[in-house]
Amino acid sequence: MVSAGVRVLGKETYQFTVWAPLLDRVALKILSSEEQLLPMKQIEPGYWQVSATNITPGTRYIYQLDGRLERPDPASQFQPEGVRGASEVVDRAFAWHDRDWAGVALEDFIIYEVHVGTFTPEGTFDAIIPRLVRLQELGITALELMPVAQFSGDRNWGYDGVYPYAVQNSYGGPQGLKRLVDACHQQGIAVVLDVVYNHLGPEGNYLTDFAPYLTSKYSCLWGEALNFDGAYSDGVRNFFIENALYWLETFHIDALRLDAIQGIYDLGAKHFLAELAERVEILSQQMGRKLYVTAESDLNDTRVIRPRAVGGYGLDAQWCDDFHHALHTLLTGESQDYYQDFGHCKDLEKSLREGFVYSGQYAPARKRSHGNSSIAEPAHQFIVCAQNHDQVGNRLFGDRLPQLVSFEGLKLAAGTVLLSPYLPLLFMGEEYGEKSPFFYFISHSDPNLVRAVKTAKEDEFKAAGFAGDAYDPAAVETFAKSKVDWDAQYEGKHAVLWQFYQHLIRLRRTHPALKKLDKTCLQVSSNEAEKLIFLHRTSAARQVFYLLNFNDRPATSDVALPPAAWQKILDTADLCWNGPGSSLPETLQPFQTLTLAPISFALYEA
Repeated sequence: MVSAGVRVLGKETYQFTVWAPLLDRVALKILSSEEQLLPMKQIEPGYWQVSATNITPGTRYIYQLDGRLERPDPASQFQPEGVRGASEVVDRAFAWHDRDWAGVALEDFIIYEVHVGTFTPEGTFDAIIPRLVRLQELGITALELMPVAQFSGDRNWGYDGVYPYAVQNSYGGPQGLKRLVDACHQQGIAVVLDVVYNHLGPEGNYLTDFAPYLTSKYSCLWGEALNFDGAYSDGVRNFFIENALYWLETFHIDALRLDAIQGIYDLGAKHFLAELAERVEILSQQMGRKLYVTAESDLNDTRVIRPRAVGGYGLDAQWCDDFHHALHTLLTGESQDYYQDFGHCKDLEKSLREGFVYSGQYAPARKRSHGNSSIAEPAHQFIVCAQNHDQVGNRLFGDRLPQLVSFEGLKLAAGTVLLSPYLPLLFMGEEYGEKSPFFYFISHSDPNLVRAVKTAKEDEFKAAGFAGDAYDPAAVETFAKSKVDWDAQYEGKHAVLWQFYQHLIRLRRTHPALKKLDKTCLQVSSNEAEKLIFLHRTSAARQVFYLLNFNDRPATSDVALPPAAWQKILDTADLCWNGPGSSLPETLQPFQTLTLAPISFALYEA
C-alpha cells in the first residue's frame, strides 16, 4: 500500500501523497512568497501524488479539493497554527543518541503515565526531561505519554486528536517529542505512546472531506467509529497502521497503548488489531529490537492478547480494569456505577490469581454475563494500577486516592499493585501522594461544542452516581488545578511515601520470587470475614509470603506456611514508614495466628 504524507526526494525536492478516493481533482497549494498550485495525479486508485521543488522544512501547504475546499494534510506531521491552520513540512533529521538502545523487556516494564500538559508548569516535552532522573531513581522503566496527536486548542486530554500524525504544537511539536524520547533512552527508560484508533475529535476534523474515514454503521461513545470494514476501508486501515509504524520508527517509540479498543469495530476476516500487531512484529524484526502493542479494553476478552496462530489478535498486553475496580472498592467502600460489581476480597483474590474477575458470570452493572477466563494467559500480559487518568479524571471532583483513603491506605494500594505478578502502572504523582485533582479539560473554540461537552460531562457524572455541581471543563482554572505539585514529594509524608514506592520497586526488580511474573508459582487465598488476602510466590531459590489487610481494624487469622526460615522484610505498620507500629513477629512459624494492624500489609521471605 502507498504511504500518505510528505517525504524528501532530494535537496529541496519533496513528494506529497494524499488518499482521496471520492474526489475528481486534488491540487497541492504551496503557501510561500511565490504561492504555487500544483495539480496532483492519481498513482493508484484513490491516491494522489505530486513532487514539488524549492521546498524546505518550514514550508506551509494545504490541499485544494475539487477546486473548492482547502484543507490541511490528513497526514500532516505538524500543525504550527493548530487544527485549522496550514500543514508544515518537517525536518525529519535528528541527532539521536540512542544507537545502542536495546529497549526494555515487557516483563520489566514499570509504567509511569504522564499527561504532558499538566506534568510540569510549562506543559512541554522539554520540561519533562529534567524530571527523568528522579523517575529513574524511583525505578521507573517505561514512561507512558497520554495522546500527543494534534487536538484543538492547547488544553486537552489528547483523545480529541484530529491529525493522527501531527505532534501537538503546544507541547513542542515533533522535535520536542524526539528530544524527550532520546533523553528517556539515555536514562534507560522506554517510551509508551497512547494512540487513538477508535474515533476522531470533534473540532478541526477534516479527514472526512478527503475520504470515508468514518462509518455510520457503528457508533461508539465518542460519535461515529472509524471505517475499518466497510467500503474503502483498505485505505483507512492503511492510514492508521502506517501511523502506528510512523510513531515507532520515526520517533523511536518503544510501545503503543491503543485507547479503548472496544470502540474499534471490524467484522472482516482479518481484524484491524491482528493486522496492526503483525505489521509491528515485522517492523520489530527490521529494527532489531522488540516493539510492543498494548491496549485498553473493557471486553475482558483474552482474544486481544492470545497469539494470532490460535485466533487471537496477538497484542502484547492489555489493561486489566477488574484489578483496579476490585482494589478500589476494598480501599474506599464505593459501590456506585460499575463499582457495584466488586467490593469483596474474593474479587481481588481472583484478579491477583487470574487477571479478570469477570470471566463469563453475570455482571450486575452491565446487566449481562461478561468476559472469559484469563487464567491461562501469562501474567506479564496484564497491566494493573490503583490510579490512572480515567479512574481519577472521570470523577466529579477529579479526586485522587489521597482524597479518598488514609496514608495507610495509600501504602496498602502501592504494595498490592507493585508486588502483584502483573505489570504495574503509576499515574503521575501517585508515588508521593499527589493531592492536586486531575480533571477532564478542553479548549475548543466552538461555543456550541463547549456547551455540548459540558452538558455531556454533567450527564455522565449523574449517571455514575456523583452528586454536586460539575466543574467547567473549558475553564483555564480547571486545567491549572490539574497541574501536579512536583515539589511536594520532598516534604513530610509525601517524602516517606516516595521512599516507600522506591523500596517496593527495588524489591520487585531484585527479589527472585517477586521478579518472576508467573501465575503457576503463585497461590492466593482470602479471609472475607477479616478482609484479609494472603499471597505466596515462589522461585527456584526464594519464596515470599505477604498479607494484605483491608480492614479498618486489627484483623486476626490463622496462617499455614511451608516449613522454612520466614523473615519479615517489610511492614507498612512500622514506624519507619510512618505507620502506627507493628505487632507482627519478625519470624514466622509454619502454623501461627497473626494479628495485622488496620489497613496494612506485611511481607516475609524465606
